[in-house]
Amino acid sequence: MSDEVDEEAPIFAIAVAAELAGMHPQTLRQYDRLGLVVPARTQGGSRRYSLRHVKQLREVSALSADGMSLPAISRIIELENTVRALRGQVRDLELRLRDEVDSRSRVFAAGASGSVVTLRQGTRVRRATEVVVWRPPSD
Repeated sequence: MSDEVDEEAPIFAIAVAAELAGMHPQTLRQYDRLGLVVPARTQGGSRRYSLRHVKQLREVSALSADGMSLPAISRIIELENTVRALRGQVRDLELRLRDEVDSRSRVFAAGASGSVVTLRQGTRVRRATEVVVWRPPSD
C-alpha cells in the first residue's frame, strides 16, 4: 500500500472542509455557486471536498484578504487547474516516451565491411563478421 495521500480524493464534508480552511460553511456554498471551488457530490447530493479543494479555499481566502476580486480569483484558479492538467499530460507523455525508448533499445555493431549495423536487443552477433562497439546506456 502506498503512503502517498491522494489530494484529489473527495473525503471531507462541508463542515470539516470549512473548519480546515478557516471559513464558514456558508462561504463554501457561495464559492460553489460561483464556480470558484466546486466540490464533488455524493449520490445524495452532499458536497465532498478534497485536500486540493481545502488548499484552494485557503488560497481564495488569502487572495480575497489581499483585496483581489472574486472574478480575478476565479481566473487564477482556472489557470492553476489548467496547469495541473497539463502537467499530468506531460507526466503521462514522459512515461509513454520512456516506455517506448526502453522497448526500442538498440545495439550498434560494426559490419564486416566496417559499416554500422543496428541490432535489436537480444540478437546475437556473429563473432566472425561483427563486433559490438557501442550500446546506449540504460537509465
